[in-house]
Amino acid sequence: MSEHFASFDGTELAIHIEGTGRPVILLHGLFSSAHMNWIKWGHGARLAAAGFKAIMLDFRVHGDSDAPRDPQAYPPGVLVRDAAALAEHLGLEPGGFDLVGFSLGARTAIHAVAYGILEPRRLAICGMGLAGLGEWERRAAHFKRVIDEFDTIKPGDPAYVARTFLKSQGVDRVAARLLLDAMDDFDLARLSGIRMPTAVICGEDDHDNGSAEELVAALPDAHYVAVPGSHLNSVTKPELGEAIVRFLAA
Repeated sequence: MSEHFASFDGTELAIHIEGTGRPVILLHGLFSSAHMNWIKWGHGARLAAAGFKAIMLDFRVHGDSDAPRDPQAYPPGVLVRDAAALAEHLGLEPGGFDLVGFSLGARTAIHAVAYGILEPRRLAICGMGLAGLGEWERRAAHFKRVIDEFDTIKPGDPAYVARTFLKSQGVDRVAARLLLDAMDDFDLARLSGIRMPTAVICGEDDHDNGSAEELVAALPDAHYVAVPGSHLNSVTKPELGEAIVRFLAA
């Protein structure tokens, strides 16, 4: 089931739902979508089969959500505010839901929890390491170059893979550039305030966002789960969804 709701500023965002049990919000990665990260590879269905209600958001500029080109639609922390608006729209109470994020979704989830904006029962962080939080400006510069030099990036360029993926997903590049400018580095000291049980689930060959083990060490109640794959393909593996289900069902 898919539906839309109006976020904090009226931007229409899409959510996709599978299952009828305990609510789980799932946040996807940059230039991706709920379909590409959670639905296509069966992770939403795995959660539904295990007794959860998988609530999969399309961030603004992604999937079936709006992609406004007005700079006013991208205030600082816009994606965190969208996630909070989703929880409010669904009437989710603190501790009454779980939260899962992959890559950009993981970063958004950590921001939301560390600043007390969302209070999930359990938190699953996928495809993220310590450097991906504290060195966002460096990471963002890579994606800004993909957008700014989109028509001139050729095979063999380190940015070509990201360019190809961006093109395949039909992302509005003007809106995406505005979104990238709305995000900033994370204060790593705030990780100590994330006290709910947390699983850091990462591909064994995924080094795009730094060390998952270092992220675990910085969190008060976290453990590391290695799954097959790299940053690009770990989300396509059934082991990722299985690890999420095991953690949330424990």
